[in-house]
Amino acid sequence: MIDASDPRLADYANLRDVELRKSLEARHGLFVAEGEKVIRRAVAAGYPVRSVLLTRRWVASLSDVLEGLGDRVHVVDDAVMEEVTGFPVHRGALAAMERRELPSVAGVLGGPSAEGPRRVVVLEDLVDHGNVGAIFRCAAALGVEAVILSPRCADPLYRRSVKVSMGAVFAVPYARMTDWYGGLAELRAAGFRTLALTPDQSATPLDRAVMTERVALLLGSEGDGLSSRWLREADEPVCIPMSPRAMDLGVDSLNVVAAAAIACHGLMRGR
Repeated sequence: MIDASDPRLADYANLRDVELRKSLEARHGLFVAEGEKVIRRAVAAGYPVRSVLLTRRWVASLSDVLEGLGDRVHVVDDAVMEEVTGFPVHRGALAAMERRELPSVAGVLGGPSAEGPRRVVVLEDLVDHGNVGAIFRCAAALGVEAVILSPRCADPLYRRSVKVSMGAVFAVPYARMTDWYGGLAELRAAGFRTLALTPDQSATPLDRAVMTERVALLLGSEGDGLSSRWLREADEPVCIPMSPRAMDLGVDSLNVVAAAAIACHGLMRGR
């Protein structure tokens, strides 16, 4: 039986240590998928499997995935799983997957006359992995065709992002900007009208915003929202109208995931 010190389990070490994992995963070009459903979606999306770590009760249900992996399948008991990862893995199965090279923003968007996405979401400096994963899930569910990340956004392939998205990060094409300062210019060059979501109720209600053939919705960070530069550069600031009673109740805005869900639905108007 494999024990927690086995070097073959190094890909799964200390999964809750965010800084350590970011360094390790970047260095080795890997990410971790958790649970049968997410592992299957990663495999179906074409990500190569480095290894699988699982408890015995999951071997039968994942037998087709495990076929051909040979000694890259590591079966352990619950205690070893928890010792390696640093937490109880309730879904009982983890897979270390090879990352693929990300396409460029231009590669995802295409040119103004090219076939490509017509509705995209652009995330500026969202650093919470769970929120990024949840927004990918909203985008996939509501038909948004691509997601663009600013340079400082959290990693969609970090374990918590993948888990919260239920594998939607494998289904929605995405790219990361290399230049925050000039990032919106690249969207405009691809023919996108940019709508900046803001809690400011003097902005245009989202359901009244002008929707052209190609529209990009800009979403800001969890606390501060969009930067003043992006708000200023966007074609139009838009808001989700709040109830007249909202201010009386002390509610002046929505959290970023709730706002993203509503805004993604609104973004698809006319599509």
